[in-house]
Amino acid sequence: MKRPTIADVARRAGVSKGAVSYALNGQPGVSAATRARILAIATEIGFSPSSAARALSAATAGAVGLALCRPARTLGVEPFFMALISGVEAELSARSYALTLQVVADHDAEIAVYRRWWGERRVDGVLVCDLRTDDRRIAALQQLQLPAVVIGGPGGTGELASLWSDDAVALTEAVEYLVALGHRRIARVGGLPDLRHTEIRTDAFAAVCQRLGLTEAVTVFSDYTGEEGGRVTRRLLSSAARPTAVIYDNDVMAVAGLSVAQEMGLTVPDDLSIVAWDDSPLCRLVHPPLTALGRDIPAYGAHAARHLLAVIGGQPATRVQDESPQLTPRGSTAPPRDK
Repeated sequence: MKRPTIADVARRAGVSKGAVSYALNGQPGVSAATRARILAIATEIGFSPSSAARALSAATAGAVGLALCRPARTLGVEPFFMALISGVEAELSARSYALTLQVVADHDAEIAVYRRWWGERRVDGVLVCDLRTDDRRIAALQQLQLPAVVIGGPGGTGELASLWSDDAVALTEAVEYLVALGHRRIARVGGLPDLRHTEIRTDAFAAVCQRLGLTEAVTVFSDYTGEEGGRVTRRLLSSAARPTAVIYDNDVMAVAGLSVAQEMGLTVPDDLSIVAWDDSPLCRLVHPPLTALGRDIPAYGAHAARHLLAVIGGQPATRVQDESPQLTPRGSTAPPRDK
């Protein structure tokens, strides 16, 4: 987990540290080709020219980083991330650590941020959210040897530490609950399809529906926003085989789905049962209050922060399972009217 130094750049480039200094500071003394090679290597290993003077220091940054590859407008209405960050911040502040937060456009930009943070000694480690299938960030972080904890899994985290909860068990419980109420036509409005946790939930939904003989079960994908969640719900409820129950991958889409159902003259829960994920206060403020799969998200964030600080402190990278989401039945679920 050693930070990249000017000596690392020199060794990789096969030149002296003085030549690296000339190249990084734009001074004469090296050829254009050598300068380009040195700059490329410095970028690759996360060594920033502005960190050269501090590269010999062993001082810590006293901060951890969180780069989120989500549209800012989505984050502004996403209760999950607000609760997660509050838990992270509470744990870090108690340890005199700061949280450095940055929103990025894509994974290339996110990886560049990690390299800059690590090279410039901005952070001592990072939390990684929204694990993707075949996630390029994992290899990049391993190459940088930047202390990191992936909030997600299981699997797909390489040699990095991770913290995860069993979404498959929770999703299975929700489907079994709806089937016990008498539902046979169940739909699921999923999140972004390339996210690892979306894939886990999708596979679990397909498996439990097949096991229970639900031939009309279907998953459709959305982007976690209320607008898109509402549009998807409208299409589902306008179909010939209208579902009698819908499970949503977050509470924002579930609230939007409730609104669409009422707009279309359907009664919740008699005509349509709704189950939300991430049991935020939104689920309890609407009428009827939403049945939800939830866990203590601030506690989850605090757990992730403690795990990262342990890794920064030199403890081995481990994969830790947090508590699974629990189903809380409320007024939005009941036996279907046409049972």
